Amino acid sequence: MAALPMLARRKIEAEIIRPIYTALVDKMGRAEADKLLSGVIRESAIAQGRQMAAEQGGETSLQGFIDLQPRWTAHGALQTETVHRDAEHYDFNVVRCRYAELYKDMGLGHIGHILSCNRDGTFCEGYDPRLKLERSQTIMQGASHCDFRYRMERK
Repeated sequence: MAALPMLARRKIEAEIIRPIYTALVDKMGRAEADKLLSGVIRESAIAQGRQMAAEQGGETSLQGFIDLQPRWTAHGALQTETVHRDAEHYDFNVVRCRYAELYKDMGLGHIGHILSCNRDGTFCEGYDPRLKLERSQTIMQGASHCDFRYRMERK
């Protein structure tokens, strides 16, 4: 069975999260609801990273991580431009993000960074703690592009 494209998965998750988030905001206020949601999404991303590492037999690498990218880019979900790539670095820019478009269309643009961008660096913790992400901007929060800079630390 083919895996559900990540964009479709995130849409389903957002549809489920929306009423829960609304109830949380009503109960505890936006700041606390955002904090709670961020923590839950963070744990989910780490678990997903562990799962994908296990699918690769626990033999993680920068190339193994790169090989996973089509899960997030499928069906034009992300349009990327590679900036630099070598044995220890994978730098690219996202110039179109349909995840940001999706959340905006759903009226969830104000928490899109929590639902998606929040996952990117924390995914690495579960996949391989040596994999580090630096990013200074995202389309989700109004920038012209997202600047992903991954590096694999040596053992």
